[in-house]
Amino acid sequence: MLEMKVPSPGESISEVEIAEWLVEDGDYVEKDQAIAEVDSDKATLELPAEEAGIITLKAEVGDTVEVGQVVCLIDTSAEKPEGFEAKTEEPAEEVKEEAPAPNPMPAAKEAPKSDSYAAGHPSVAAKKIMDENNISANQINGTGKDGRITKQDVVAAMSAGISTNAAAGWGGTRDTERKKMSMLRRKVAERLVSVKNETAMLTTFNEVDMKPIMDLRKMYKDKFKEFHGVGLGFMSFFTKAVTEALNLFPAVNAQIDGKEMIMHNYADIGIAVSSPKGLMVPVVRNAEQMSLAEIESEIKRLAIRARDGKISPDEMMGGTFTITNGGVFGSMLSTPIINPPQSAILGMHNIVERPVAINGKVEIRPIMYVALSYDHRIIDGKESVSFLKAVKEMLEKPEKLIFGSKDPYEVLLGL
Repeated sequence: MLEMKVPSPGESISEVEIAEWLVEDGDYVEKDQAIAEVDSDKATLELPAEEAGIITLKAEVGDTVEVGQVVCLIDTSAEKPEGFEAKTEEPAEEVKEEAPAPNPMPAAKEAPKSDSYAAGHPSVAAKKIMDENNISANQINGTGKDGRITKQDVVAAMSAGISTNAAAGWGGTRDTERKKMSMLRRKVAERLVSVKNETAMLTTFNEVDMKPIMDLRKMYKDKFKEFHGVGLGFMSFFTKAVTEALNLFPAVNAQIDGKEMIMHNYADIGIAVSSPKGLMVPVVRNAEQMSLAEIESEIKRLAIRARDGKISPDEMMGGTFTITNGGVFGSMLSTPIINPPQSAILGMHNIVERPVAINGKVEIRPIMYVALSYDHRIIDGKESVSFLKAVKEMLEKPEKLIFGSKDPYEVLLGL
């Protein structure tokens, strides 16, 4: 009998939470088959079976278990059942193709009554389908273990003609629903409160005329994608501008450790991305050495891994500066909160056409407000304002990104 213990997901992580069992008690599992998803305070990870055999679960969904604790037993002497196939989750995109034509709504089955954490909670695959089709959990009867909603439950409900519009409105009842916060969400809440309490956080603002970059993208985006195999977005320009500005103002790239300042001779830029598990901040390593294409490729890779719940703790640790883009959700202006132990964070916002004065005349330009939140204990007002101004200037004159924040004419004239 093999005892499976929780492996260490990463440095400084001492416990995890069982988010979902992908197998049931008594199932036969293959070696390396994913048997569970566990939440740490940094990411969601899959737990693979160490050997093949019959599994006995020793922890429930929602249990907090320490690293090294036994969570299941595997009887390695058990023979593989005839015709056995390991359970795998099918891609959610196939659901609409496989779902048969709607039939009259059958009488709803009584959902398993349970007070467990799993009751009424969708699996990862089920939640993805529900989000894509605007379906709420109270519209589905969960038939999984302890009332968990499985992917098959959602597909069956959609096949039966469930209304996908009802979730968007009020249900007409005064019911309440209590959901347990994930370990990741609890850790995020704890860190944000500590930042507000332990740092002297201030925010400075500026605005950027995005016309030069938008014109550049319009001119070269097709050729860029054809040549590099990745789209040309705004984030690569902002990342490049930030790395050049950090070189000019290294205190913005530093952090406090007790009574010392840690100065970084590199720029590991955290890019805040939205995922089904909440906000995550994967890190683009040594962004100061990357081209625009390399930055775009790395951001795309990390964003996909975060969206699919496959991002690892190592990919989110050690950033020196963070960029967050609330503009994709329509935010006009905000004061982003510093991502500790970093000392500053840049907030991007939506682009709106506004009247501005250009050479003494009023013109309509696409303007973005940008915000820099910083720790005043380590960054002075002059440095913060100058840093943000440098970012603005490089975005409004993209050619400066080629010459390391210098004016290209000054480079040409050797000034």
